[in-house]
Amino acid sequence: MSKMTTQQARRRRHARVRGKIRGTTERPRLAVFRSNRTIYVQVIDDVQGTTLCSADSRSAGDAGDKSAQAKAVGQLIAERAKAAGIDTVVFDRGGFLYHGRVRALAEGAREGGLNF
Repeated sequence: MSKMTTQQARRRRHARVRGKIRGTTERPRLAVFRSNRTIYVQVIDDVQGTTLCSADSRSAGDAGDKSAQAKAVGQLIAERAKAAGIDTVVFDRGGFLYHGRVRALAEGAREGGLNF
């Protein structure tokens, strides 16, 4: 029996999470992807299959360490979502643990005015 890689484990967790949540037109999905350098977030309407707005740590500017950048990305996506008329979302952590940068992004989005 071969050992599962980190990426395979994350994809398995993500499939489990996605089986439980779904973004609608009224309450789209806030999807997070975290790479080693950058954190990306999108607001997605799964019914129409469209991305309504997005942000990443490259567009948020230099805010310090990675957790501070993630928090800035959360505030930026909240601002862009509010401009698009969205104030309630479903949080999709993308198979990542709700810890560190993912948590900082969620807190930044909540501070920016998004409800989830």
